[in-house]
Amino acid sequence: MSQNNCVFVMTVVLVVVTSVLFFIFDCPFLFKELSPAIPAIAGWLFLVVMVTLLKTAFMDPGIIPRATIEESNYFEKTYGAPQEKEVYRPPPRTLDVEVNGQPLQLKYCFTCKIFRPPRASHCSMCDNCVERFDHHCPWVGNCVGKRNYRYFYLFLVSLSLLCVYIFACVIAHLVLLSKKSSSFLDALQDSPASALIAVVCFFSVWSVIGLAGFHTYLVTSNLTTNEDIKGTWAARRGESIVNPYSAGSLTGNCMDIICGPVHPSLIRRREFYTPECETADSYGAINKEVRTTHSPINGVNTDKTIQVVPSHSQSSQKKTDLKDVLIPKESEKQVQDTNADDCMQNLLSDGETLKDNHSKGVKLSSV
Repeated sequence: MSQNNCVFVMTVVLVVVTSVLFFIFDCPFLFKELSPAIPAIAGWLFLVVMVTLLKTAFMDPGIIPRATIEESNYFEKTYGAPQEKEVYRPPPRTLDVEVNGQPLQLKYCFTCKIFRPPRASHCSMCDNCVERFDHHCPWVGNCVGKRNYRYFYLFLVSLSLLCVYIFACVIAHLVLLSKKSSSFLDALQDSPASALIAVVCFFSVWSVIGLAGFHTYLVTSNLTTNEDIKGTWAARRGESIVNPYSAGSLTGNCMDIICGPVHPSLIRRREFYTPECETADSYGAINKEVRTTHSPINGVNTDKTIQVVPSHSQSSQKKTDLKDVLIPKESEKQVQDTNADDCMQNLLSDGETLKDNHSKGVKLSSV
């Protein structure tokens, strides 16, 4: 989930409060007057909405782990330009590949230090590359990607059905009350909670149904919101572009997205976290230092300090040589030993000086 979850909390409160008011003020009357199945259907829809909402919000959307130091160095050596002395050249921005006979370009992410897979994109809100990136939805507080898109779509469909169902039941409740009372206004006064529920559902149902219809089009076409907005697979003049991920039929695309297998998460949850320390250079640019431990050199454990120079500041400052970057600094133990020797020598020299001055003072006093 993203760091700012205020909108997600508002979504949960809105759904829960509206449903609870409906169960308290409308369901008892409809249970007696119409059918006992009305509150049962509403309860089932409410459970489906909450389960799919929580699954979408708290599930890994398909985050791609960032490259380790060894992987980043491998990319630079394999795909990068020949390194010159005191000049750091990053890897190329694109890499040409083919998917089902369709030529594609993999883009290099300078934040994650990887070539992003096809259909992946870097989310600025979550600061991660996400597989089959659709969009970042603030209403669920998470990115919508390869692993949680089906739950997001089912959440939209079930929420649309719940809004329509509650709105229709509330209107039926008010109509039945108006028949027993003198007018419709009297029915609103007798049940103000029903009027509030009807207003909330009326203004919510249009946007929810529209969003569910748009994603139904995306599911049947096997597209993402990001691809649809950018026109990735749109036909251009003189070019024949075909979506290589489409199954070729509406049923096949729906089965692939909704009923396909759940892909495993790529996050290595049990590995140790390597912190990044940010320092600013003389130009004000941010350099990230990644420290890793347990690198024995001559039997002494040292700390490697690797600086990643930002791409935007390469033209305005001195470049870092890759060989110099990978050479570890002097170990702390050696530095401590050197400082201790210097301090001991200074103390001995100061002691001899004090001894000489004391002896000279004694001779002068005797004279």
